[in-house]
Order: sequence, then structure tokens, then C-alpha cells
Amino acid sequence: MSRFLDTRYLGIAPYTPGEQPQDRSYVKLNTNESPFPPSPAVIRALNADEVSRLNLYSDPTAGKLVEAIASRYTAALKEQGLSGIGERNVFVGNGSDEVLAFAFAAFCSRELGVASPAIGYGFYPVFAEFFSLPYEAVPMLPDLAVDPEGFKGIEATVVIANPNAQTGIYLPLSEIETIVSENKDRLVIVDEAYCDFGGESAVRLIARHDNLLVVSTMSKSRQLAGGRVGFAIGSEELIEDLNKMKFSFNPYNLDRLSILAGAAAMEDEDYFNLTRTAVMRERERLKKEFSSLGFSLTPSLANFILARHGGIGGRELYLALKARGVLVRWLGGELEDYVRISVGSEEQNEALLAAVRDVIKEKNL
Repeated sequence: MSRFLDTRYLGIAPYTPGEQPQDRSYVKLNTNESPFPPSPAVIRALNADEVSRLNLYSDPTAGKLVEAIASRYTAALKEQGLSGIGERNVFVGNGSDEVLAFAFAAFCSRELGVASPAIGYGFYPVFAEFFSLPYEAVPMLPDLAVDPEGFKGIEATVVIANPNAQTGIYLPLSEIETIVSENKDRLVIVDEAYCDFGGESAVRLIARHDNLLVVSTMSKSRQLAGGRVGFAIGSEELIEDLNKMKFSFNPYNLDRLSILAGAAAMEDEDYFNLTRTAVMRERERLKKEFSSLGFSLTPSLANFILARHGGIGGRELYLALKARGVLVRWLGGELEDYVRISVGSEEQNEALLAAVRDVIKEKNL
């Protein structure tokens, strides 16, 4: 590091993204990307005419995208007999990571800090350190589920990934509402990056709780990991605060093509349902196959499984699969014995299972 780096950042441990290897072709199941291409509507939206406009700045309000998100969630809420949301309830950013960063900057005071489950998205403690915030890791239950009781009496801003970003375990909305209701003067941020694969969104609770902010992404269930589109839904006051952060830092945080791609993806509900249903079906198949091979798994409702085998360590299994051309994620730490495996296409999953069976046979397990 240079001698000019601010001393606040001398000890910071950056977030480690999943491997993006270039040395060979892998069956890549390590970063929870969708195995499907973007919606055909996205391909049509990103036409030559729109590309020719890249000499112009993007819409700083991302109005087309905000409108599409508000319309989609309003339709879903009204199907449940609930009131919809307005465009002033929606904030958009360069991936949910940027949305979360703005939320940490806006809503996590240096006096109270932030609290999140001890096992969760690895960026939460990194953001806390980046913004010089006190950080509390709330212990998990023995089965690796989030413990709602652990957040009682905590005054810090709470951040929870639901389903959990490492285990895939989903916390029912009744438990989320318990955490939100326990302290109305404390903001609760629910990160729903994986919610579309079997959970129920906490957006339905926003009308009753002004201390709830729901964050999501289009990277997983809408096939735009490379497009970097994230969003948040909350009270008009919370969204106004987030926009204040954005316009004080980077007004053009989404480029023209990402705005168009995000809007088109959000509007194509048929493709969304087709692809997420396929992922959920393959996830359940993988759970069954891995269980038959002697693995134990968490009850994941995400687009990945978390698995361990008593006869082989997590790192050893990760390396054995990598040697066979299949890339999964070894997380280490409290999940030392596990590997996290993205749900791929049927073809990718067959390659994964063949490699796992080969490892099991070689180890005589």
C-alpha cells in the first residue's frame, strides 16, 4: 500500500468475490449466477439504436426502471389484497452492493453501528469497517438459522439476508416482523437477493412499518449479474434519504443500457417465473441426489445448496471438484466443512453430480 492511504483503511479486509478463473473452462457453480441468459425482452431492448446513444448521460432518476419495479410490486401486492407502492418508494443502484453501501452510509450511525447474523453476506462487516462503524455479529442457532431472539435489545441498525446469503435458510415473515416491531426506532434492512427462489418478500410489511427497508437485486432471478442492477423499497422518507446519498456521490450510477435491461427484465414476468421455477426444481433434485450420497444439507430456499460430507472436508471437496472441472465455493470459517454450490442448468448439474460421485468413489466413502 502507498504511504498516502488513510490510516482508517490500513487494517481493512476487503470482500473476496467468487473466483472468475481464466485458466480453463469450468462448470461454474460458485457465484450464484443464473444458468439462463437474460430475458429475450432484454436482448431486444439493448438494440443498436440505444447503443448509439451512449455518448449521452443516462437518466439520473432511472425513471423507466423505477416505474417498472413499482408497477411489478404493486401488481404482486394487489393480488394479495394489499395496497401497492409508488415510484417514490423505489431506489435503484449499481447492483444491490451499491444500494447496501448507500444504506450503511445513510442509516448506520457511528454511535450505534450495525448488527447482522454471524453467518451472512460477507460484505456486511466489510461495509461496517469501511464506514468506521461498530459491528455486532449475532450468533446463529445450532442449525445455522438466524435467531430472531438475538436481535432483541440491540439498538444498532439491523441487516439480515433472507434467505441467508450463505446457508439459504429462510426466516418466515412473521419472524422478520417480530424483529422490525421489537424496536420501532431502529431500522431493519432485509436483503432479499435470493427471495425469489421460494421465500415471501417483506415488501408487504412496508406499509405497516416505516423502519423497514427491503433491498434486492436483478443478478440472480432476472439474469443480470453482469448488468449490475439493484434496488430498494421502503417508505418515501427512506428512499429520499438514499437519493440524497446517491446525488451527493454519483448521480449517474446506472448506465443507459442497465436501466433499459433492468426495466425489460422486470416487465417480463413470464420469463421470470419460467426460469426461477426451473432453478427451484433443480435445487430440490440436487438436494435429493446429495442426500443419497451421504451429504447433509441446509433447507435452502435460495438458488444454491450448502452441503457437507462427514468423510471429506469442505476445502478438500472444493479442490477435488475443481480438479475435475467443476467450480464450487468453499467459504471457510464457521462453514469450514461445507461447500456452497450454485444451482446450474440440468446439464451443469449432471456434470456436478458425476464429479461428486467420482470423488466419493475415489475416497471410498
